[in-house]
Amino acid sequence: MKYTDSRRSFLKKAALGSIAAISIPGIISGSVPKKKKKAITLSNGQTILFQGDSITDAGRNREDMGFNSPRPLGTGYAFLTAAQILEKYAGLNLKIYNKGISGNKVYQLDERWDKDCLDLKPDVLSILIGVNDFWHKFNGNYDGTVEIYRNDLIALIERTLKVLPELKLVICEPYAVPGVKAVNEKWYPEFPEYQKAAREISEKFGAVFVPFQKVYDEAIKRAPASYWTGDGVHAALPGAQLMAKAWLAATGLDS
Repeated sequence: MKYTDSRRSFLKKAALGSIAAISIPGIISGSVPKKKKKAITLSNGQTILFQGDSITDAGRNREDMGFNSPRPLGTGYAFLTAAQILEKYAGLNLKIYNKGISGNKVYQLDERWDKDCLDLKPDVLSILIGVNDFWHKFNGNYDGTVEIYRNDLIALIERTLKVLPELKLVICEPYAVPGVKAVNEKWYPEFPEYQKAAREISEKFGAVFVPFQKVYDEAIKRAPASYWTGDGVHAALPGAQLMAKAWLAATGLDS
C-alpha cells in the first residue's frame, strides 16, 4: 500500500471513531511470541546495558557517565524501557546504562567495547546494531557486507562471553520501515539478510531475540508508517514506546 493510501485510510478510520484500534498491547501480542516463562529474571544489584547506534543513543548526553536518569539514557526506547523496569523492580537496586552511539557499525562497537561494555560488567546486555552496517554503504564511505556484519558480531559476542560468561544476552533485530524518507527500494532484497543474520546469531548464543521488524510491520497496519518513525529508521515517540514494550515482552520482564 502506498503511503498516501495508508494515510487516507488512517484519517478515514479516525473520522469514524476507530482510532482506538491503535493499540500498542495489540501490536505487541501480534508480533512478539508469548513466553511460558520469563526469558530473563533480575536479581538485586544487577546492571543492564543498552548498546547500539543512534536508535539506542537517542540524543543521550555522552558526557554523563551516570545511570538511571534521563540525561545519560536519552529519549528513545532505552530510556522508556529503563523507566518501566526501574518502576516495576524498584526494590532491586538496579543500574541501567545506555552506551549507544549514533552512526556506529559493529566494528565501532568493538573499538570501544572495553570501556563501554566490559568495564561496566553488565548482567544483561542488549544490542541493537546493523542498520548502519547496511545503510552507510549508500554514501560510498563504507563497503561492508552481510558476512562482515555477521562475523564481526559473532566475534564481539564471543569476546564478551569470555569475560562475562554468565551474561544474559538480548539481540534486537535491526529494522527499516519502507516508504518513509530514507527507506526505499534500494534496501531490498539485501537488508533482510542482515536481519536474518541477527536472528541466527541470537539462536547461536541462546539470546533473547526482539523482533522489531515484525513489530513495526504490525504497527503500520494500525497507523501510517510516518506515525511511528520520522525517516523509516529512527523511532518517533510512539515508535519508541512500541519498541520498549516489545523489549519487555520478549524478555518476559513485562509480567
